[in-house]
Amino acid sequence: MAAPVSLTPPAGPIAGAGLPPTPEAWQAAFAAALPYGDFLDRHATPDQRGRWDAMHGRVILTPAQKALLSGFVRRMPVIVLTGAWCGDCVNQCPIFAHFAAAAPVIDLRFLDRDARPDIAAHFKVCGGQRVPVALFLSEDFTPVQFHGDRTLSAYRAAAAAEVGDSCASGVTGPAADALAAATSDWLDQFERAQLILRLSGRLRQIHGD
Repeated sequence: MAAPVSLTPPAGPIAGAGLPPTPEAWQAAFAAALPYGDFLDRHATPDQRGRWDAMHGRVILTPAQKALLSGFVRRMPVIVLTGAWCGDCVNQCPIFAHFAAAAPVIDLRFLDRDARPDIAAHFKVCGGQRVPVALFLSEDFTPVQFHGDRTLSAYRAAAAAEVGDSCASGVTGPAADALAAATSDWLDQFERAQLILRLSGRLRQIHGD
């Protein structure tokens, strides 16, 4: 049966819809970002670098987590908007460096929040410029997903401490090991992005798999 003909004229463009960055713009942003060590060399003070190095030394991936990461097959550029001065970044970004070391297909770069405000404007969370925020990209720089600024386990702990029962989540309390919980939370996001890429019909056609 033929679809009914609509007598309603098509709506006009939504005011303020604008245009998101193109893949070429994301590729340029990725090129402007820096690998982990280079980012700290350029942006961290000696005191800040000491805190980042100390946290990096505390991150431990389990054998199961390393096995999972070593099974990633799709190249996955990741841009992390961050700041060397940011405590949340100190507590989370070294985790990403460990992920990238275990999975060579993770092409990890860090972009200082204030270095490229034109790009940073697209990393907002709840209308605010927060860090760290990770953008996961396909190999041809098409956005896959954003994630930030704190992990679910960290927000549960903050909600329990700041608002208590008025924001109950059904969980009795935060994880005993906050770093291990954050590592697990972030690994879920890296795995999710990798699975989106691995199962993408467009990319499977390109790679013949």
